[in-house]
Amino acid sequence: MAVAYLYYRLNKYSAMSKAVRQRRILDLVGHGPIWSQDELRRALVKAGYQVTQATLSRDIAELGLVKTAEGYEVPENGDNGSRGLPSLERMLREFVTDLRPADNLLVVKTLPGAAQPVAAALDGEGWEELLGTIGGDDTILIIAANAAGCKRLTERIREVIA
Repeated sequence: MAVAYLYYRLNKYSAMSKAVRQRRILDLVGHGPIWSQDELRRALVKAGYQVTQATLSRDIAELGLVKTAEGYEVPENGDNGSRGLPSLERMLREFVTDLRPADNLLVVKTLPGAAQPVAAALDGEGWEELLGTIGGDDTILIIAANAAGCKRLTERIREVIA
């Protein structure tokens, strides 16, 4: 029984790691030129992700990244590179472990390594109540315009993770 549970946890962590790593790859490519796979691999290592060249090649292919004269980019043909990446709802359900509202602030606890991708996904939703996020390793600070906005954000996230 313990072996089966450990196998389940390792597979779940592996899937989470892939999604989180791929979100981080998109963040890195979106924030400046990445000229080579090796440069991308070093940036990932610096961010705390151990990745082999073969895994990185698969990630690049799955994300649909293309190499241009300006480095790796997400194609402009409407494919935003989100193939294989989980939706916000799935990320919230799988990675969020706790919510702690305080006035206009909401502290969101996640599994280790998941806070930045979840924060980026939340920022991308364009929710009116959300002014911004700060993502660490396993903690996100969400800033709402006011206490009522924080309450609405908390309710929205709780509905998804329930």
